Amino acid sequence: MRISTIGFTKKTASKFFGLIKESGAKRVVDVRLNNVSQLAGFAKRDDLRYFLKEICGVDYVHLPDLAPTKDMLDGYKKGRMEWTQYERGFLDLMEERKIEREIPEDVISEGCLLCSEDKPHQCHRRLVAEYLRDHWGSVEIKHLG
Repeated sequence: MRISTIGFTKKTASKFFGLIKESGAKRVVDVRLNNVSQLAGFAKRDDLRYFLKEICGVDYVHLPDLAPTKDMLDGYKKGRMEWTQYERGFLDLMEERKIEREIPEDVISEGCLLCSEDKPHQCHRRLVAEYLRDHWGSVEIKHLG
């Protein structure tokens, strides 16, 4: 199984959709808590769904069960918790939600996990991909940016 990940921040629409198209992903799996923010530009839910289909020929699905809670995200973004605390809390949340059983593999397989962070290093999309790899086995992860 292949899983890609991407963040839209600091990317032009041309770069973003080009990376998606080149990746061979069959769908974009939105793992953001808030996918309708005006700050998201071309990556707002309804616009993104349209652009992905028209430009890349891929589907769009939003899976908020793969997003952190608002309190968790706010705690990290506002500096009330370090990355290591956020990471541990989010891993615990995925385990509590039993995402490896609740999320169908065929939705994730050949999909591209989308979040806002520019790089995957300190982003929950990387944690989701690695968690699923650890539970499902035989998962290849590629970070598109």
